[in-house]
Parts: sequence; C-alpha cells; structure tokens
Amino acid sequence: MPLDHWFYLHTNGDLIHKRTEPEGDSPFVKKVWKLDLKDRASAWLLCIEALALGAKRERIDELAHKWGITDEDAPNFVERTHANGKPAFKLFKDGDAWCAAFGDFVNIQESQCGFGETALEAFAALAKPGLTKESGVTPDAEENH
Repeated sequence: MPLDHWFYLHTNGDLIHKRTEPEGDSPFVKKVWKLDLKDRASAWLLCIEALALGAKRERIDELAHKWGITDEDAPNFVERTHANGKPAFKLFKDGDAWCAAFGDFVNIQESQCGFGETALEAFAALAKPGLTKESGVTPDAEENH
C-alpha cells in the first residue's frame, strides 16, 4: 500500500504535511493538495499554488530544495505539463526576470503573465489572480503574511 502525502495551507501561512487527508472544509484551511511522488508536476504545482496563496516563503524554499524545484528544472515542468493536449505554460527570461504565461501566450502586452526572480516566483505570480479569486482570499490579506 503506497503512502499518501497530503499538504494543506493553514490560514496562518504554514504549509503542513500529513499522511492522511486533512479536512478541507475547516475554516483554517486555505487549500489541500495530494502529492504524487511519481509525478514531479504535482510538486511544482503544490509549491506554485501555495506560494501564490501566501504560504511562508521559508517553507516553500525548503520543499523546493528537497524536491529539486529549480530554475534549471523549470523547462522540464513546462515541457511535461499540458492542458487539452497543448502545452499549458510558456516560460522565458525577460531581461533579468523570469516570465511565466499560459500556453496561449501571444505577447507580454496581451497575455496574462507572471514575473519573478525565479521561475517558481514567476509561476506563482501567474497563478495568484485565479487562485485568490477561487479561494475568496483578497490580495490585501495575502500581503500580510
């Protein structure tokens, strides 16, 4: 029987690991993820979404280091992540910053983009508007973490 790995983001910014599925309907839980150790994309998505939703940066950095989520690995994530049979994301450098966009990217002026010093930060910036809207978290509340 494989061991399950679950993570949940507490409203205080802690990203907590559990072996059993946490109660997602708790008022203290922002989001729950199941980590598939055989699928690196699930680790990337967990870190992207948790960072976008206000997880403590030290914890994200710890997990990213442990799981090998680096700028060098980011092109592999992009290459292996698809939506409707097409690449889900585009990732490139724009000057000194990383730029992440969805697969239907046209250009920086017309397309939704996220920017960051790292690929992970760029993906989190790209994810933030949709995730905060979906979860009911306001950007002001996130900035207080």
